[in-house]
Amino acid sequence: MKRINGELELILCDIGNTTFHFNINGKEQRYLTNSHIPDFKQRVYYVSVNDNATAKLKLTNDDIVDLEPYIKFKTKYVGMGLDRKIACCFIEDGIIVDAGSAITVDIIKKGKHKGGFILPGLKAFRDIYPQISHKLDVDLNTKVNLDKIPLCTKDAISYAILKSIIEPIKKVSKKKQITFTGGDGKLLSKYFDNSIYKKDIIFENMRRIINANDCIT
Repeated sequence: MKRINGELELILCDIGNTTFHFNINGKEQRYLTNSHIPDFKQRVYYVSVNDNATAKLKLTNDDIVDLEPYIKFKTKYVGMGLDRKIACCFIEDGIIVDAGSAITVDIIKKGKHKGGFILPGLKAFRDIYPQISHKLDVDLNTKVNLDKIPLCTKDAISYAILKSIIEPIKKVSKKKQITFTGGDGKLLSKYFDNSIYKKDIIFENMRRIINANDCIT
């Protein structure tokens, strides 16, 4: 297998419900699951929550490796998604927040997963309001002052949405480091002093899983 600057040249694929998300030697590409995907002519390492899309990857690419059996993550949580496990699997102590269409919050203490909870994502929260009244169909104000009670509808909705997400996370974090990922992770991380944002934590941890298992390279 080729190396670039000492690092393995890898093709990684995170298969979701609607997209193939590839990381090809550090560069990202996305394809809808109903679209054509390339034959990469070299090994593809993947994780997947979509059986039909996985079957499609197998038809297009001959040399693929499913990383799920190599994920060493124990939890009593029933029904925990694969992406959540990968995001958490190298954390010894802290909070992992994946802020996508839903916001998942997981607590790790002394290397053990203590559980977690799921909130609606920012868009899901916002989409509730127009169902109540068309007058509540407003954009989210991400600069709203969360230390003052709002005096207009747009700020009132923005305040309620952000507080509904921020307060439960603050309560469980107890000053532990919070690692944010996902599409809205960078935005939410700004509301916490004890936070970092890792856009590619899934791919980072996929690489770590591969590096820890020489037999699959």
